[in-house]
Amino acid sequence: MAEKQQGKQGFPQQQKIQISVDESVADGHYANLVAINHSPAEFVLDFVRIVPMTPKAKVQTRVLLAPIHAKGLLKALEQNIKKYEDQHGEIKMHGRDESDRPFGFQA
Repeated sequence: MAEKQQGKQGFPQQQKIQISVDESVADGHYANLVAINHSPAEFVLDFVRIVPMTPKAKVQTRVLLAPIHAKGLLKALEQNIKKYEDQHGEIKMHGRDESDRPFGFQA
């Protein structure tokens, strides 16, 4: 039986994972709204594109995450937004106070 190599502080060493992106996925989907729901077992993120002057919108992509992965995504976004703002300046949320949120990414 093979033993796992131990890294820092006795945790198993992480493997390097090669990630590939199929051409059908590489272009991505633009979204300007996300609807977030959750159950005890998962978070569901529905990414939507709203087109001005169009009464309907369609979910472009649905992503399901375990709670631990949702929290990891939150931390990764926070870190990347900080890096972005350090490089490019603060991201302004124009016209977005707590009482004025007609659409977009919402908490």
